[in-house]
Amino acid sequence: MNINVGDNKMELNGRDDLKRPLLEPSDSVCVTIPEPVDKLEKKRTVMFKIGNIKCASCVTSIESVLGEINGVESVSVSPIHGYAAIEYVPKLVNPKIIKETIEDAGFPVKEFSEQQIAVCRLRIKGMACTSCSESLERALKFLDGVKKAVVGLALEEAKVHFDPNVTDSDRIIEAIEDAGFGADLISSGNEANKVHLKLEGVSSVEDMNTIKSYLESAIGVNHVEMDLEEKMATVNYDPDFTGPRSIIEAVQEVAHGSYKASLYIPPRQRETEQHHEINNYRNQFLLSCLFSVPLFIFSMVLPMLPPFGDWLVYKIYNMFTVGLLLRWVLCTPVQFIVGRRFYKGSYHALRLKSANMDVLVAMGTNAAYFYSVYVAIKSLSSDTFKGQDFFETSAMLISFILLGKYLEVLAKGKTSDALAKLTDLAPDSACLLILDDDGNVVSEVAISTQLIQRNDVIKIIPGEKVPVDGIVTDGQSYVNESMITGEAQPIAKKPGDKVIGGTMNENGCLLVKATHVGSETALSQIVQLVEAAQLARAPIQKIADRISRFFVPAIVLTAFITWLGWLIPGVIGIYPKHWIPKGMDKFELALQFGISVLVVACPCALGLATPTAVMVATGKGASLGVLIKGGNALEKAHKVKAIVFDKTGTLTVGKPEVVNVMLFSSVSMEDFCDVAIAAEANSQHPIAKAFLEHARKLRQKIESNRQSNNQHVTEAKDFEVHPGTGVSGKVGDKMVLVGNKRLMQTYNVTVGPEIEGYISEHEQQARTCVLVSIDGKIAGAFAVTDPVKPEANNVILYLRSMGISSIMVTGDNWATATAIAKEVGIEKVIAETDPIGKADRIKDLQMRGLTVAMVGDGINDSPALVAADVGMAIGAGTDVAIEAADIVLIKSNLEDVVTAIDLSRKTISRIWLNYVWALGYNILGVPVAAGILYPFTGVRLPPWLAGACMAASSLSVVCSSLLLQSYRKSWVFQDTKIGHSHCFKST
Repeated sequence: MNINVGDNKMELNGRDDLKRPLLEPSDSVCVTIPEPVDKLEKKRTVMFKIGNIKCASCVTSIESVLGEINGVESVSVSPIHGYAAIEYVPKLVNPKIIKETIEDAGFPVKEFSEQQIAVCRLRIKGMACTSCSESLERALKFLDGVKKAVVGLALEEAKVHFDPNVTDSDRIIEAIEDAGFGADLISSGNEANKVHLKLEGVSSVEDMNTIKSYLESAIGVNHVEMDLEEKMATVNYDPDFTGPRSIIEAVQEVAHGSYKASLYIPPRQRETEQHHEINNYRNQFLLSCLFSVPLFIFSMVLPMLPPFGDWLVYKIYNMFTVGLLLRWVLCTPVQFIVGRRFYKGSYHALRLKSANMDVLVAMGTNAAYFYSVYVAIKSLSSDTFKGQDFFETSAMLISFILLGKYLEVLAKGKTSDALAKLTDLAPDSACLLILDDDGNVVSEVAISTQLIQRNDVIKIIPGEKVPVDGIVTDGQSYVNESMITGEAQPIAKKPGDKVIGGTMNENGCLLVKATHVGSETALSQIVQLVEAAQLARAPIQKIADRISRFFVPAIVLTAFITWLGWLIPGVIGIYPKHWIPKGMDKFELALQFGISVLVVACPCALGLATPTAVMVATGKGASLGVLIKGGNALEKAHKVKAIVFDKTGTLTVGKPEVVNVMLFSSVSMEDFCDVAIAAEANSQHPIAKAFLEHARKLRQKIESNRQSNNQHVTEAKDFEVHPGTGVSGKVGDKMVLVGNKRLMQTYNVTVGPEIEGYISEHEQQARTCVLVSIDGKIAGAFAVTDPVKPEANNVILYLRSMGISSIMVTGDNWATATAIAKEVGIEKVIAETDPIGKADRIKDLQMRGLTVAMVGDGINDSPALVAADVGMAIGAGTDVAIEAADIVLIKSNLEDVVTAIDLSRKTISRIWLNYVWALGYNILGVPVAAGILYPFTGVRLPPWLAGACMAASSLSVVCSSLLLQSYRKSWVFQDTKIGHSHCFKST
């Protein structure tokens, strides 16, 4: 991929973007007042629309009641329009109290101002299935101030949009914990640039306050948090004004160097949590085995091996035996200590009027355990009672479920492997050059990558990775960007070119000036975009959500019916007595079938079917250079039946070249170049840039022949862009038009036969003709060609083989558009259309019932990208196009259009396979557990085996999703010897 956009000269001050971040960081506030922030009360203003204001006395009444509220600084009420602007201190009062106060005074209030919305991401612990994530979402949405909440089951994260005037992240965490789940804050909206420091020489609260006050007065520092116990400082800063090194130096300046600070890199929370969860399930499983294995031996093995098991039937009192006592003692810790998690989960789920897997497990194990306790007590009190206990059923059921969950979390950890590999691409250290005032290198220092600040100059030797995004200031080399873009060929880099953090320098030494650091780098933005995509819920997930609402209640009812269905016929005597196993009675047989139904059903597998597949697919797509912005885009892409391609920069290389210039008047070539350069200088269109480059070279050649150096060009006034046709402006006292024939016709400029012939001749060769008019007369024209991308033809052929039709929409003329379309194999062409017209053509296709994708790269494509069902932006395109798109093709290769659609089809197929497996398992497992085969085959599913099957079903769905990691691109190559295109598909 070539990530360069255009040929604009880049200023090396870090202000020109390498590429605007795909996920915009929240705006930060630069504190430039050398006064601690604590001394300044932050104020906010809220606006309300107030009704029933009839006169000035009403205004006075409102201002009077609000003035009595502690924290309200000023009130301004308009008696005519009924608007009120209230300035307040958020620490003392919030808009809700202000609103209620006005309403209590007898005036109806409608909130008028747009609320400030903050966002936080949280790690969620303890979710087992879709019911858990749904109940947590409901609990969060009921919390005052929360506007939107999305909970990802597979990612085990929540993203919450809230009003910071009403609530905060601490209250949100309290609400999550109150719902029965654990929560840790991953990030909040103001954490785009944060550094953690380990402090030395700090021993008291006064020391911490001294450092905090000094840091808060520093330019660029937004917020400081201190932790005396850990001797840590966490600082939020604005990278435009300061950075981690400057902050560390500021700490060391306090009290003449009495304090020291060093960078602290906290462990990765996701990996830490995953390891903790894996270890927790492993330890719980091993603890349960400590009791379950002996219990299994005492209840299942030794009784089958006389005389070794004879001592187990020794009666202690009445019918109470040694074996029964041992089974009771061994089962109890498993039921109430190891199995405590199921009780807690059930309690919180039922309190939220929901039901999940924990409810089923708790009901099944409780039924087995407490019936066994009844058997034990009855045996103690009777010398004739004979009953079969199920202590081993309860303990082994819990053990098998824990084993399944342990294997499941191991497998789920692998679903984010692609994301972890992206995160690991950035190197740990870099070589910083210390420069003097004249820009000469004074020394080299090895520093942590996290200490790099904007405008630092970094030295990168061959074989080293580029630490941050930046611009090459010196040196030439080839950089391997395959780890970011998937592009196999190394890209040549020279001064002025941009480089991406995480890529590999191949052979030359480069000096790079940092432009984007920390969370602003392209690599960080890609990781954030993939994380956001993995959290977004695909529409297909609604299937599992709907089923989960009635799944658990339906299973409980089925289990009860199963118990009655075996108990009542047994009591009446409908089925023969030999069906009842030895040592059991009718009630116990019916109870076993009921328990088996409870524990065999698995809502977890349904809940994991979609999110695990989306996680793996988005991560895999990112590693292949295809950024998919969420499950919605992934699902829509598989339905695409028509793709609309832009021409310039999409089907073509996007670097037009002027191949011919012709004069049609007495204007000299020198004057022609001067006028056209002045008119085109402010245009950002690729054709304008190509002509400017050609005209300047031509102008230099003319000047060198005359041995003069007069290259002053008058600037165009009243410059205006005419979308899809060209530009206009006044150069000196001349009115100049530069554009296509339609622009000339708009301004009533005559296009003569000679000019028509010139246009026709070049358009037939797939060249675009641009006319230059001076004061209403055509002065000249130039022909521009833009080479077609080498892979374009094969991509169109392959799309046709996938049943997808291709359409080209362009603002260029019909002849050029038709020639390009013929070259790449597109049959349908729409030419000479403006940006709004492109969007209208897409809507026309949608009206025919087609799912339409749009592939474009420019600002003029953004309306069409938004209008399309799936917008695909070329990675080397404009920021606006990338922002508007659903899918970003990082390396600007058209083959990735095929990859995006093919990957989406594979993913949706995998999701449906997961659903078939999960539903099929429940549809087959529940009847077998209910004993439908028992009368005919004698086969029944003991509860402990039913629990093992339930655990295996979740594991199988996760492993099924993991198979998407083996996805390989569909690819096309050209057999040049034979002259035919061949499509090959590798999956």
